[in-house]
Amino acid sequence: PRQQEISDRISSRRGGTRGPFLVWLRSPELCEKVEALGAYCRFESALDPRLRELSLLIAARHFDAQYSWNAHVGKAADLGVSRDSLAALAERREPDFGRPDEQAVYRLATEILGCHFVSDETFAGALAVLGEQGVVDLIGCLGNFSMLAMLLNTFQVDLQPVEPPFPDV
Repeated sequence: PRQQEISDRISSRRGGTRGPFLVWLRSPELCEKVEALGAYCRFESALDPRLRELSLLIAARHFDAQYSWNAHVGKAADLGVSRDSLAALAERREPDFGRPDEQAVYRLATEILGCHFVSDETFAGALAVLGEQGVVDLIGCLGNFSMLAMLLNTFQVDLQPVEPPFPDV
């Protein structure tokens, strides 16, 4: 009954219970909390929706989480992240973002994920563009999206029927 209750709530917010939520529901209380955090990160955080999607894709690529990438790459492009930048990210090349906020998100996200710390210069640049709440929300979102990627990879959640997005996986 608890799984059904949470599944119904997820479906009402997200149009269905699929993908990672089918796994999260095996631990109903964790699922409820993860879904609430995920809803904040995806729909309510201080970050512009374009930057939310970009941060999700950076985490997805860092963890080679093809399900997340496939589910969100089109959304990021529709919100204005250039397809060339997304292709570079998929190929582990340095993207040439045309917008300072996208560049700041990319730098901070790749430094914290790859090095576990960020340089003073990167932090200052992100703070100048995103503000304090934006930087805090970015870190929270990256944590959530990383946890999501690890779950998807561990449980080998089905990929959508599209060509694999990463040439090296």
